Amino acid sequence: MKKQVKTINDSLVRIYGDILWIEENELRQSRFKDLTIKDMHAISAITMYDQKTASQVAKELHLTPGTLTSTIDRLERKDYVKRIRSNNDRRVIRLGLTKRGRLMYRAHDAFHRMMVDSFLKDVEPDEIKTIEKALRNLESFLREHS
Repeated sequence: MKKQVKTINDSLVRIYGDILWIEENELRQSRFKDLTIKDMHAISAITMYDQKTASQVAKELHLTPGTLTSTIDRLERKDYVKRIRSNNDRRVIRLGLTKRGRLMYRAHDAFHRMMVDSFLKDVEPDEIKTIEKALRNLESFLREHS
């Protein structure tokens, strides 16, 4: 069991590093070279579909409100994000993606879909349930420690 734990740990560390490296490399070679990995993940957290508040996005990304404000200011200047004032309560500001932000979101999402498809290639449905359970366990551990 000890050897399996080390093997799995080593794989997770390598996979995490490889994903970051690929994302950074792809950003540098793309039309989105003005973005950092943190910018890209902020765009992903904002999503195309929900108009979240800055507090919701900050919480999801484990950022302070001030840090997120700086990120949003930068993404707004670069025309990836827009602030949307609520019609119901003018004090509430939600975040949305511009056309350029939606394009970046779709590109990033496509990469993740291809990655997951590759991960699950030739895996049986009952094995997928085991993988999902293991990932839920890992997510729970990470939430407890964040």
